[in-house]
This record gives sequence, C-alpha cells and structure tokens, in this order.
Amino acid sequence: MLDTIHGGAELAGALRGAGHQVDEVDVYRGKAGIPIEEALVRTYNRVTAPVHLDPDHLLLRRHGSAVSHHEMVQWILGGRLPHPFIEITGARGKTTTAHALATLLPGPGILHTSTGTYRYPERELLWKRSITPASLIPAVREAERIGGWLVAEESLGVTGAGDVAVLTSAEDYPIAAGKKRAIAEKCRLLAWAPAAVLPPGIGLAGGVAADGVVSFEGEICRYSGNGVSGSFENPLSLLAGYRIPLMLAAATACVLGIDPAPLGRFAALPGRMAARWEGGVLIIDNANSGTNMMTTVEAARYARELSGNAPLTLVIGEEARAVCEGFCPEDVRRTVAAVRPAGVVYVGEGHPAATIDAGLDAARVITPAGAIVLAVKTWR
Repeated sequence: MLDTIHGGAELAGALRGAGHQVDEVDVYRGKAGIPIEEALVRTYNRVTAPVHLDPDHLLLRRHGSAVSHHEMVQWILGGRLPHPFIEITGARGKTTTAHALATLLPGPGILHTSTGTYRYPERELLWKRSITPASLIPAVREAERIGGWLVAEESLGVTGAGDVAVLTSAEDYPIAAGKKRAIAEKCRLLAWAPAAVLPPGIGLAGGVAADGVVSFEGEICRYSGNGVSGSFENPLSLLAGYRIPLMLAAATACVLGIDPAPLGRFAALPGRMAARWEGGVLIIDNANSGTNMMTTVEAARYARELSGNAPLTLVIGEEARAVCEGFCPEDVRRTVAAVRPAGVVYVGEGHPAATIDAGLDAARVITPAGAIVLAVKTWR
C-alpha cells in the first residue's frame, strides 16, 4: 500500500480487517510503514498507489503497474453499496454539485464532501475528513447502515462503484511528477461507472453531456432527458460558479429519473460566492478548495455588481497548502492584475496573514466601506 498520507493507511486498515497481509510504504515522507528498501526485495500479489504518484517510482518499476486507490476502494466495497450512489469528481464545482444533488434526493442519505460528511434529512455533521478515495469507505458504510442514498465528492477520479459518476470540470493540470494529465486519469476512471454525466468540453463514450439535457436563459433553467422535463428559475444561474453545478445536478437528476425542479430554491453555500453585508462592507466569500483565477475574477465581478462598483479589497492566496492543486504565486499575481483591486491582503506561508480569518481581519482594517472578496484556496 503506497502513500500512507493520502488515504493509504485507511485502505491498509480496511484490507487487514478483511484478512489480508499488507505492507505500507510512506513514499513521500518515509515516516510510516516499512522502508522503501525493504519493500523492494519483497514479493506482492498486488500493489496499489494513488493516481498522482510518479509512475517511475522505484517501487512501481520493481513491482510493475499498480492498482489505483480508487480501484482498490471499489474492490474493498464489493457489492455492499447504497442506492442511489453518486460519485463526483473534478477540479472545481464538486462541492456545489454535491450539495445541490443532496437537496433533490428523498428519504435518508449521506452527503460526503470537503465541507464535511452529513446525515440527511437532518443535515447533521457526522465528521470532517479528506475526500481521498479511502474516505469513501466509512461514508458508504454509514449510508448502507441507515438504508439511504450517498452523494460523495472524490479527488482525482471515482471508484466506479456508484450508480452515476459526475465530472464537474474540463479543467486540466499535470499530476504524477508531470507525467500524467489529471483529466485523462479522471476520464479513465469515469469509464468504469455505469453512467457518467459530463460538463461542457468533455466527450466520453457512453457519457451524458449535461448541456445536451439542460439549457439556461438568464435565470431560467430548462431540462429534458430520460422522460423528465421542466424548468426552474434561480438567480444563481447567472453566476458561472453555480450555473455549471446546477446544470450537472439537473442532468444527473434526470439520469436518475428525479425531477430537478426544487433546485429553484437552492441557495449559495459558504465559501462558494456567499454574499453578506457587515455594515457598509459587502463580503463575497469564495474561499474553497476550487478557488483559482477564473473563480476569483467571477467573484470580483459579482462583488462590484452588488456593491455598485465600490472599492474592492482582495484577500487571496492559499491556506497552509491545504489542497492538491495549489494556488501558485504566479497565478496569484496574474489574478491580482486581472481583478485590479483597490487593496490586497495575501494569505499563506510567509505572509503576515497565514489564515483566512487573519486575512479577513486585515481586510476589514483597510476597507471601511466597499467590498471584500475572499479568494483563498483551502478545504472548508
């Protein structure tokens, strides 16, 4: 079991619980499991590694190609699965899409996202963990225990065990020491799913193109597919950060035979363009795991529209490198140049503001009136 810090340790525990002998190797830090040198001279029936591990790593060269953590989770889960079971992956829009779908599913269920894992319909927070493939296992077991559905957000792919897999973004970036592309790996894993819902710009054999089922005209969303048709109206449809998740949620609902009309009542999530006023200052909160240049420019446009083009302070950066796809200094510089704010507060290691809260406090000091946009990449 390669890579103990991205869910490998949890997978190893699940495999041991099923009666297997497992060696763990901490390929990034060398602090857990057995040393690489020891694993090189042993023989294994199966090796599993995350999709982002360098394919030329010594252990992969010695033992051959590995099963991904996603595929290993599917194998561990076996046939004990909740229904419906929806898996969601993509560079951005995962959490919003997941929350939107959870509002449509009747009865008890589990929503597993980067914001936390919740039991529905109470929306009770059960725990907060990562969205590595291994974190899916307890969410599946809890959904199975309560006899409910599961909507699960996953990083860098899907297990293919669900009824439907959703890709939220066509955005691509290098992984595995630059030797693989994220979108190719996600599509490879999506191909294992019984049904796949795809965003604009992505083609996959057998996949359902969301924009072939759903269309927008201003605030109005129309949908027609799998015998389900109708429309709803939601002002969030005017925002790119919500229009695509609403499209994907509506298309997925149609695939499942569910009417997505209740999405007309779906509200903005904290950290996903949520707007609030503090006295004379408008705060647009767009600090989440998918924050990037495009979403920040969109948040600034939204803030200026709501505030009457008032002076804008941008709080930008990444909080303690909390996510796999970072917000690198060059991208931050390009984003600041594109937004052209009246003031900037940088957040991250090496800056006076190390956290979102510290960045917001600093922004309040220099923004007596106007707007503040939170654009810090982090898990929330």
